[in-house]
Amino acid sequence: MKEKIITKKILKWYDLNKRSLPWRKKVSFRKKQYYTLISEFMLQQTQVATVIPFFNRFIQSAPNLEILSKINEKKLIKLWEGLGYYSRARNLKKTAQMIIKNFQGNIPDNFENLTLLPGIGNYTATAILAIAFNKPFIPLDGNVERVLKRYLYLRKDLETQKDNLVQKKTIFGISSRSSDYAQALMELGALICKPNNPLCNQCPISKNCKSYKKKDFNLVKKIKINKNKYFILKVYKKNQRYLLIKNTKFNFLKNLTIFPMIELSNPKNFNENLNFKMSNMNMNIKIEYSKDTQKFPLSYWFDRKKLKNYMLPSFTKKVVQYLEKNK
Repeated sequence: MKEKIITKKILKWYDLNKRSLPWRKKVSFRKKQYYTLISEFMLQQTQVATVIPFFNRFIQSAPNLEILSKINEKKLIKLWEGLGYYSRARNLKKTAQMIIKNFQGNIPDNFENLTLLPGIGNYTATAILAIAFNKPFIPLDGNVERVLKRYLYLRKDLETQKDNLVQKKTIFGISSRSSDYAQALMELGALICKPNNPLCNQCPISKNCKSYKKKDFNLVKKIKINKNKYFILKVYKKNQRYLLIKNTKFNFLKNLTIFPMIELSNPKNFNENLNFKMSNMNMNIKIEYSKDTQKFPLSYWFDRKKLKNYMLPSFTKKVVQYLEKNK
């Protein structure tokens, strides 16, 4: 009974407060599946506000699986440019191709087949099944985890382990409106049960929330250790143009265009010019200009005045902007 009351309260709040998002538009069942697939790939490690303009632009150029499966690689990366984690874009295209080849163009509606597709793990599969197919799953993203941990006051290591959270989320119950309910729980975490300063006075389930009763909303965070890495970035300049190469060496920005770089192991007295945070890596970069006309495989000369015309990752663009400001 308690689960049913919780479910009704959360859904009622959602109906009154949900955000208007482009992938939530009322469209055909088939298009809803496609919109869910695209949005879930984009939302991996990326916030909703960031994704919205990229989603709209992507859908205009690739409105269905068939077009996505045949999209030119350069155009695909250009559409994804600025979202980062470019392997997501490539996996998305591969997924579209596999769906057309192996599933007659229909996005699978079961967990086993979904997780066979590139870039779709347990969470993304669960989200697609719930949102696109109205199946009784609750995707356990960061927002839902936060609501669950606070509602049940889960703090100890064993309590906050993924397996335990999967078991405990049954407290939220199920609904015949599984699609809306999955999104409602995510929305509750994003808009109300925020990481800092949760809006408990607007929360539909605060009355039975253990953290609210204790007035203790702090969640134990696992300290993420950023690895310090050191690089020499080589700048070759000729007639106001820079030399760029295709990255086949480093795991980050794989197969994308970067400046020639060399990684150093714990150098002493390293005076960096630039610092980037990328995933769990703290990149310390020292810039060295070189007149050496060394030949690089998969390289080309880039006209700095036509920056917008090139398909470049944000990392490379920021380096160019730095170089132009510090001539």
